[in-house]
Amino acid sequence: MSTVALMGAAELGLVFALVALGVFLSFRVLDFPDLTVDGSFPLGAAVAATLIVAGWNPWLATGTAMAAGALAGIVTATLNVRFRILHLLASILTMIALFSVNLRIMGRPNVAIITQDTVLTPFYGLGLSDAVLRPLFVLVVVAAVVALLARFLNSEFGLAMRATGVNARMARAQGVSTDLHIYAGMALSNALVALAGALFAQTNGFADVTSGIGTIVIGLAAVIVGETVVRSRVILWALAGCVVGSILYRIAIQLALNADFIGLQASDLNLVTALLVAGALILPRLRNPLRAGKQGAAG
Repeated sequence: MSTVALMGAAELGLVFALVALGVFLSFRVLDFPDLTVDGSFPLGAAVAATLIVAGWNPWLATGTAMAAGALAGIVTATLNVRFRILHLLASILTMIALFSVNLRIMGRPNVAIITQDTVLTPFYGLGLSDAVLRPLFVLVVVAAVVALLARFLNSEFGLAMRATGVNARMARAQGVSTDLHIYAGMALSNALVALAGALFAQTNGFADVTSGIGTIVIGLAAVIVGETVVRSRVILWALAGCVVGSILYRIAIQLALNADFIGLQASDLNLVTALLVAGALILPRLRNPLRAGKQGAAG
C-alpha cells in the first residue's frame, strides 16, 4: 500500500472516529441502540455543503450541521422517552425520515463543494501537501473532541448520564433525571456524527444523500476494535480506543482491498467489514477460553 493510500485511510479513519465517539455515547454510555447515525451523518454533510454553496462561513455551516444532527438525536429520544416507542424502532423511524429531509435540504442527490472555501482553506498557506494537511487537521479536531468529551463524562452531569445507561432505575432512585440525560446524550451523540459528516463533505469535496449507508456498522466496528486493542475502564482511554479502532479499521480495509493475492474488490467492502467485526468479537473469547466456556454453559 502506498503512502498516499495509507494517509487517505488514516484521514478517513479519523473522520469516522467522530462517528465512533457518537456511537460510543449512545451504545456504551446510554445503552441506547441508535440507528439514527445512518441519517445524521449525511444530514451533517448536506447541511454543511448546502450552506457553504449558499455563501455561509464554513465554520458557521459546520456548527449548524452539528445543531441539525443534535435535533435529529432529540427527535429519536422524544419518540422513545415521550411516546414509549422502542429505542431501536424510534431510531429507524428517524433514520428513514432523514433520507427525505436530506434530499429536501440539498435539492438533489449530491452537492459539489470542490471550488468552495471550507474549514481547511485558511491552512493551505502553511505549505503542507493536501495528503498531509487534511488528516492533520482532522486529527486536531478529533483530539479536541476526545479531550472535551472525557471532561464532560467525568463531570457531575456526565457521571449521571453514565449512571443512566448502567442502571436507569437506580439512577432515578438517586434523584437523576434519566429522561433529561437521554435527551442530552442522544443530541450530543448525533451532533458528533453530523460533525463527521460535515468534515467528510469538506475534505472530499461533495455531499451525497447515500453517504450514510452503513455508517452505524462502521461506528460499531471502530468501537469494538478499539475496545479489543485498548482494554481500559478509564473513560479517556476508552474514548482514545474508539479513535484507534476507527483508524485501524480503515487501514485494515485498505490493506485487504489492496492485497492482490486475496482478490478482493471494492464491492467486497461489506464482507470485509463483517469479518473484521466478527474477528474483534471473537478475539477476546480466544484470549480467555475459560470465561467463554462458562458463558456458553450458562446460555
